[in-house]
Amino acid sequence: MTSDSAVTGEGIQAPGGDFVRKRGRGRGEQSMVPPAAFTSYYGRNIVKPSPWKAEIPAYLFTGGVAAGSSLLAAGADLTDRDGLRRTGRLGAIVALGFSMLALVHDLGKPSRFLNMLRTVKLTSPMSVGTWILSIYGPFAALAAAAELAGLLPDGSYQGKAGTVLRLTRRAGRPAGLMAAVTAPPVAAYTAVLLADTATPSWHEAYRELPFVFCGSAAAASGGLGMIGSPVSEAGPARRFAAGGALVELLFEKQMERSMGITAEPLHHGKAGRLLKAATALTVGGAAGTVLAGRSRTIAVLSGAALMAGSACTRFAVFEAGQASARDPRYTVVPQRERLEKHGPTRYVEKT
Repeated sequence: MTSDSAVTGEGIQAPGGDFVRKRGRGRGEQSMVPPAAFTSYYGRNIVKPSPWKAEIPAYLFTGGVAAGSSLLAAGADLTDRDGLRRTGRLGAIVALGFSMLALVHDLGKPSRFLNMLRTVKLTSPMSVGTWILSIYGPFAALAAAAELAGLLPDGSYQGKAGTVLRLTRRAGRPAGLMAAVTAPPVAAYTAVLLADTATPSWHEAYRELPFVFCGSAAAASGGLGMIGSPVSEAGPARRFAAGGALVELLFEKQMERSMGITAEPLHHGKAGRLLKAATALTVGGAAGTVLAGRSRTIAVLSGAALMAGSACTRFAVFEAGQASARDPRYTVVPQRERLEKHGPTRYVEKT
């Protein structure tokens, strides 16, 4: 006991005036010591925040738009909705292009992306995601090329160049269907990529985050379809957007409940402002789909709101994860809760 502590008949007077009552006759023990402050070793973070910048949430958002657009385009192609098919195919390749640019900018140079294709590591979400993009990308690009070839005048289909253009157009449907088959993993794997890290808010969201991201992707791509296609053809896009918005909102609420204390960063600071904006934009955009079939103006406004809401969702999740890594409390408390629930883990040393 330090010299600053005082012992009385009732207990111990700790430094700073805090009082701890001694165990008495049937009175038990009552602690008046304040809760411990969660500070890290020499001011260092327990979990190091990721070095990722704004390029990564932009990459998450545009990748989801590309995936959902490919699904819509394939359905539009099979049901003879030319405007919706064109919007979906061209929207997918543009969004994928932005997504790849953001990823390469974060990596620093394109060769690092190519180096990840040298091996396949099924236990690494980054490795699997790289291969998913590499498989999906060529099909999405060929489908978009077929769409562009179809926009050329008839005089362009002459000679060897015309033969190439005709073959490209014929490849549009199979390429579009293959892009649609490989699109869902593109929308979902980024959630697995975040949840596989040690960042508290991302890791604790692993159950629902893929559903949130897939619903967000459907809402955004459906919104793009509403913006770029005629109202008469945009029925599937409106339904896709409304369904995606509903899935996103429901699973986001369930995610917050299952995350426990690590959901707090979603409601504070920059992440909190972004999440509020995401909810308002998504709800407003989904409500607008009801009237978007009658008004081109409402369709465009609702589609834009859904896309903006989806982007805000990705940025909110990203910012919440970074904030949770900077505060040791979000690392320590979940660990203690797991320890209390499951008990200490016993390690047996092999001899």
